[in-house]
Amino acid sequence: MKNTRWQAWEAIGLLWTLAMGNLLHFVYQWTGENTVAGLFAAVNESTWEHMKLLAVPWVLFSLVEYIALRTDGVAAPRAAGLLAGLAAIPTLFYTYKGIVGQGYMIVDILIFQVSVLLAFWVSRVLQKGRRLAGGAWTVAGLLVLLGIWAAFLLFTFRPPELAIFIDPVTGTRGIG
Repeated sequence: MKNTRWQAWEAIGLLWTLAMGNLLHFVYQWTGENTVAGLFAAVNESTWEHMKLLAVPWVLFSLVEYIALRTDGVAAPRAAGLLAGLAAIPTLFYTYKGIVGQGYMIVDILIFQVSVLLAFWVSRVLQKGRRLAGGAWTVAGLLVLLGIWAAFLLFTFRPPELAIFIDPVTGTRGIG
């Protein structure tokens, strides 16, 4: 694959993920709490639903990128990048909140942005070095990407009774 074409896709993906992640924070409320919107957008203020703001645009873009670039070196690095970004969100959030004692919206927004940047950095390093390329890695990467999205869909409607799923504002979990 041409380096400039790949770089263009990565730049578009970064902007897409940042923009859509921020937009999806509000879509569920804007649609009057539409269930279909809840499949893609955060349905409450829980940490899990904030992680969904990274996962959904990332997975959607990754699938489009994989199809468009038609290369075996995309899916697994994208899955690894997503896992890194998803791990960063609760780690950074609970660490700063534990130290400071309360949350600040600007810090929460910055954590999302940093997590997206980390995810793209991990993915870029792995793609650039052709690490995790090959048929088996592609299948594994696609399964991880789709599995992560499936987990977000499932836990939107049937969230476990864990703190990460509890909305700190309302004390509720998920949609249903």
